[in-house]
Amino acid sequence: MKSKYPGKELYPHLFTPIRIGNLKLKNRIVAAPTSPSMITTEGHFTPEMIAYMEEKAKGGSALVTYGEAIVHSGTGKSHNKQLQLDSFGVRQGLTECVRRIHNAGGLANIQLSHGGMYGGLDSVGGDIKTCEAAYGPSNMSMPAGQVKEMPQKLIYEIIDAYAASAKLCKEVGYDMIQIHAAHGWLFNQFLSPLFNHRTDEFGGSLENRARFLVLTLDAVRKAVGPLFPIEIRMNGDDFQEGGMSLTDYIEVAKMINDKVDMFNISCGNHEDPEMFCRTHPSSFFKRGVNVYLSAEIRKHVTKPVACVGSLNDPKQMEEIIASGQADLVELGRALVADPYLPNKALAGHAEDISPCLRCYECFGATGQLEMIKCAVNPTQGEQLQNKEFFPMSEEKRTVLVVGGGPAGMQAAATAAACGHTVTLVEQNSELGGNLHPAGAAYFKEDIRRLCQVMVQRVEKNGVNVVLNKRVTPEYVRECAPDVLIVAIGSDELKPPIKGIDRDNVIMAIDAELHPEKLGNKVVIMGGGLVGAEAACSFAKEGHEVVIVEMKDDVAMEVNSFYRGGLMPQVKKSAELYVKTKVKEIVSEGVIVENSKGEFLISADTIVCALGFRSPWKEVDALCSEAEEYRIIGDCQKVGQIYQAINSGYYAAKRI
Repeated sequence: MKSKYPGKELYPHLFTPIRIGNLKLKNRIVAAPTSPSMITTEGHFTPEMIAYMEEKAKGGSALVTYGEAIVHSGTGKSHNKQLQLDSFGVRQGLTECVRRIHNAGGLANIQLSHGGMYGGLDSVGGDIKTCEAAYGPSNMSMPAGQVKEMPQKLIYEIIDAYAASAKLCKEVGYDMIQIHAAHGWLFNQFLSPLFNHRTDEFGGSLENRARFLVLTLDAVRKAVGPLFPIEIRMNGDDFQEGGMSLTDYIEVAKMINDKVDMFNISCGNHEDPEMFCRTHPSSFFKRGVNVYLSAEIRKHVTKPVACVGSLNDPKQMEEIIASGQADLVELGRALVADPYLPNKALAGHAEDISPCLRCYECFGATGQLEMIKCAVNPTQGEQLQNKEFFPMSEEKRTVLVVGGGPAGMQAAATAAACGHTVTLVEQNSELGGNLHPAGAAYFKEDIRRLCQVMVQRVEKNGVNVVLNKRVTPEYVRECAPDVLIVAIGSDELKPPIKGIDRDNVIMAIDAELHPEKLGNKVVIMGGGLVGAEAACSFAKEGHEVVIVEMKDDVAMEVNSFYRGGLMPQVKKSAELYVKTKVKEIVSEGVIVENSKGEFLISADTIVCALGFRSPWKEVDALCSEAEEYRIIGDCQKVGQIYQAINSGYYAAKRI
């Protein structure tokens, strides 16, 4: 019988059900454990967090997992705000979350975790001392402070806490629990000979180092019963000298095969900034870079194995499962960017999936804002607001959008989807704006994909697109729209540096779009995100690159997670001169000045990447011709893709 869902024919393995213990999952897509900071200071779920989890189930994920629920708050809370399963009153939020996931058609999973020594040290997720002491496998000094060897009495207390937490989660309705033994947290610390130097039964041999985990799994099984599914998240490789390798983890997997119902294979260490970008792969890695780890471990176990690794494309997911590399795929950031990815794939609309840019805006927001946001998903973290405050407009209006960059495209597509009559005018020959130079680098395929998706949405929603037309105040007056949306972007800064008009100077956008114009030796003036990423691209193409930056370092405006993966690439790609000012551009290169004095840096080409400025005069002239207007994107305030898409979406929803 022919299926009414095209995705079942396009991706037959991805949409084949699978049984995990007493559960039957409707497909092979699992919402991987994520834990934004939408938690109360008492360690409970907020309504925003529950809505965030609910949407993943609405989007079609078979199993929805909450990440890093702490079982022993006194020693294990590694982030400033985390779900605390031993906190009084925690059951209400847990119960509501489970019910909402179930009512939306999904199964509910929860990850039980303990930060180990990071419960008492500053961590990537926490700079507030949440625990009195840092307890790890052994006494040791870490950059963030002293670690105490965990007493055996405390080990058994934490084992009991895992069992009690598992029992609680089952009682409030969770369908599965996951034990977190990866990413440098408690069990990973005990497994690793790099951290575990104990001489008792919890140290020494691999069997001894795994004892804490094995005893915990036994206690959890006793607490939840023989049929309740237990998932284990473990590394396939620590990628640390002196740590655990794939060979070691195969042995661990064989040890616990009869104690769990499902394996989730990840890698790395959450607390190492450079390694973080392998654990959660950055755009410098191919998608699925970590899948080979699950593929190898799957050969040695009898239980289903799930893989991770910045997967975003249903076609690749289908290939992974069909080829036997994994039984399930777990998606983290992909479902932040587009929670409806599973349903879109099922409906045969993979071309409409919003691609994760791997920019780490989601991670950055958890610390900076204590919530979640996404560069390409303007409703992420705003699920409640969008459900309650933006009903469909009854009045259909004419809308003129000026500018076809990401802000303009988002505004036009959103307004048209709401039923308004929309015209989008772009002065260039194609839509996309600065997405084109931003996506020019070899590691920016995600941005190129985003541009394609946004152009398709403009077309799909019936927007009237006018290209090769520069909008003037007279044009606005003639169109007489009910609402004018101005999204004309920003202008590149060209400061009055002596010699900046010389023939050997090229603006950053032109350089990114036309790298063939560059000479062999390139000096980039400006070490912001544009200059830093351009350096990586130019070096890959064979150029010798130098960055000159007045600030203390390069790419300082970027969130720390993305910067952790970017900076090693920048340092390999370019010679850096920070705290350095360009004095003059000459035929031989640039004359600069810093604490060492004034000197020449030779170059064939000088790239000007000194930022952007909003064209407020032009904006004001256009707005003066409309009774109702919106100013969005860079022409309102220079920002990044998040600000452009977010402002475009909400400007249109307010019509």
